[in-house]
Amino acid sequence: MARHISKSLLLLTLAVVICCGLYPLAVWAIAQAFFPFQANGSLVQGPDGTVVGSLLIAQPFTKDEYFQPRPSAASYDASASASSALAPSNYALRDRVARTIGPVATYAGGPKAGQPVAPDVEAWFRQDQFQGQPHLVAQWADAHNALAQAWPKADPLNTAFVDEWTKAHPDVVAQFVKDNPGTPTPAATDLAVLFFEDWSKAHPGAFPSIVEHAAADGKTAKAVEPVTEGADIQSTFFEMWREEHPDVVLADVPGDLVTTSGSGLDPHITVDNARFQLERVAAAWAKDTKRDAGDVQREIEALLRQHAFAPGGGLFGVPMVNVLEVNLELRKKYGEPGVVSAS
Repeated sequence: MARHISKSLLLLTLAVVICCGLYPLAVWAIAQAFFPFQANGSLVQGPDGTVVGSLLIAQPFTKDEYFQPRPSAASYDASASASSALAPSNYALRDRVARTIGPVATYAGGPKAGQPVAPDVEAWFRQDQFQGQPHLVAQWADAHNALAQAWPKADPLNTAFVDEWTKAHPDVVAQFVKDNPGTPTPAATDLAVLFFEDWSKAHPGAFPSIVEHAAADGKTAKAVEPVTEGADIQSTFFEMWREEHPDVVLADVPGDLVTTSGSGLDPHITVDNARFQLERVAAAWAKDTKRDAGDVQREIEALLRQHAFAPGGGLFGVPMVNVLEVNLELRKKYGEPGVVSAS
């Protein structure tokens, strides 16, 4: 009996040493010797030498000078990899897609072929009519409560603005509490729909958006104001505009421009997606560098070709580029975004 136990313990010890010690050590040593960059997370550095990200994990870019990655259901959080799992019938998915397409959609044919749809969405919005009824913003809030309630949470200025409205409308708040006794102290999100209903009557054909102004001290001040054009209107109300214009034929957009990957962290976009963003990126860099937009666009297009690759060496898949890698090349070539070069 003791002999069997001793042999079992010896076998267990050997298994632990090999599987938990020697094997991981060998893999680590080989990786560090032959693939150190990949083994340490494919981390890349910016111009100042600090780590700015990994070539394996997508991250958001907010400036027009940069290419944007695919949308992420995980908000680009590497610890929360996930897909949205939303069905096409879910308005949250349709709204997210519409917000992406609205500012960049173009007509596919007719007298306006190739022209952007955004100005027509803004003009339609200013008419303040949807399906023959007035108060477009109120209809939007009533039909999509979750979207209206998300607006105050999007920015502290939005929350403060609704809070100020709440103080100025104690009768509305009192009626809400009476109708909802379980919410004796309603927050801005609870009152968002009522806020938009009142706003729509007071500001027909306008939407509350954060606007920047130059202050007297030279700094930038932000405030929520009524707007009748801009990205908020183009994105928020594109879906409703599309409902009223179902026969308009729009140009197709790359699928990965509006769809998330299964992980929400895909660091690559297709070359078609990059080319769709190319005009915006080139225009922003041309403004920063005071150069001709056409020349800058040709340079960036050449850079995309240089960094494009297809999975499996081209045997399957479509050409792609790594977003972080390309954006770092743009930073290296043109300098810091948003800084106008001296002429």
